[in-house]
Amino acid sequence: MTRSGFMRTTLAAVLFFSAGGAANAQTSLDDLLTPYLAKHDLPALAAAVVQDGKIIASGAVGTRKAGEKIPVTINDRFHLGSDTKAMTALLAAMLVEEGKLKWSSTLPDVFPKLADKMDADLKTVTLEQFLSHTSGVPADSDALVKLIYKTLSAEGNLDELRYLVVEEWSKQPLAAKPGTKFAYANMNFIFAGAMIERLAGKTWEELITERIFVPLDLKTAGLGCQSSFGRIDAPLGHEFKDGKFKAFLAGPNGDNPSLLGPAGTAHMSVLDFARWAGWNAGLGKRGPNLVKPESLKKLQARIISMPAKKDAPPGTPASGGYGLGWGQLDVPWSAEPVVYHGGSNGKNLAHIWVDPQRDFAMVFFTNISNPKTDVGLFALAEATYKKFAPAKR
Repeated sequence: MTRSGFMRTTLAAVLFFSAGGAANAQTSLDDLLTPYLAKHDLPALAAAVVQDGKIIASGAVGTRKAGEKIPVTINDRFHLGSDTKAMTALLAAMLVEEGKLKWSSTLPDVFPKLADKMDADLKTVTLEQFLSHTSGVPADSDALVKLIYKTLSAEGNLDELRYLVVEEWSKQPLAAKPGTKFAYANMNFIFAGAMIERLAGKTWEELITERIFVPLDLKTAGLGCQSSFGRIDAPLGHEFKDGKFKAFLAGPNGDNPSLLGPAGTAHMSVLDFARWAGWNAGLGKRGPNLVKPESLKKLQARIISMPAKKDAPPGTPASGGYGLGWGQLDVPWSAEPVVYHGGSNGKNLAHIWVDPQRDFAMVFFTNISNPKTDVGLFALAEATYKKFAPAKR
């Protein structure tokens, strides 16, 4: 597919205002990004770099829908996928600081009426183990998918439906003893999300909006498919099969089921994603003070190291370590491990890199997800880090 003639977003006039109020002109990343479109079969690509809480470079190139000339813009919404997990972990940290939850809280502590029916080992799993994927809950399977779709036919708000999933799934045996092995499972974050909802008295969707999106001024942030029904007002997710792109409009198959919210249904622009990344890179020191710096450090700290997994799907951990909603990667282009997470709903891909030692962060979006896409974003991360990362402080 030819991409000649596509208009690239110009950023010469784009300004970002730091907490101190000073305006800072951004460097355009468009020229850096453009070659990756053809090389890695990407309909669109967006990226941003943050230093000391200021967005110093950003860009967006390509099209919202493959085969059509609908240029992306720097304010277009892209899908975060599992990069949402760090936000769920932050909500948990808020409730821990408020005394409503403990890192050692268990499902029976929060849902005592379900205790008698739960698997005996699952009863002992802590909130921290759910958020670090060390619960012993098995990796995602067809059984989980069937349970989620079965529950969607029930009546009630999403917190009530997640409770039904917890009630049904909690009868199943674990695949490993809690705290001993890493297994990446979205069910872990459904459990954690349900615990948060019950003790906060609101749905996860209300909480992430009121307690993260609004105070961090993430104006483009939302939940579910990034485009609107019947419109191509954001980059559509894509698949690439038999040499052809297939775009997915908003609808039942445009995103994962909404029940998976705590595990990964957020979307936002690359600039808002960068603001989120920069806040985490600064360990909250610039405000807003959503939690104490010690809590942010805990979320990012490695709890378990994982064996390398060559066949890990894009957006899921393939190596390194894992904390609470955040991973850590050892990469050849950084002297120290870098806090990282990937996210994908199978049609979009997002990478976030946070380096608190340098108060530096990078974010990347594309509207397609496959192994070739993943390779492209990792290569772009290396090039971007080498170009912009400062020396260790």
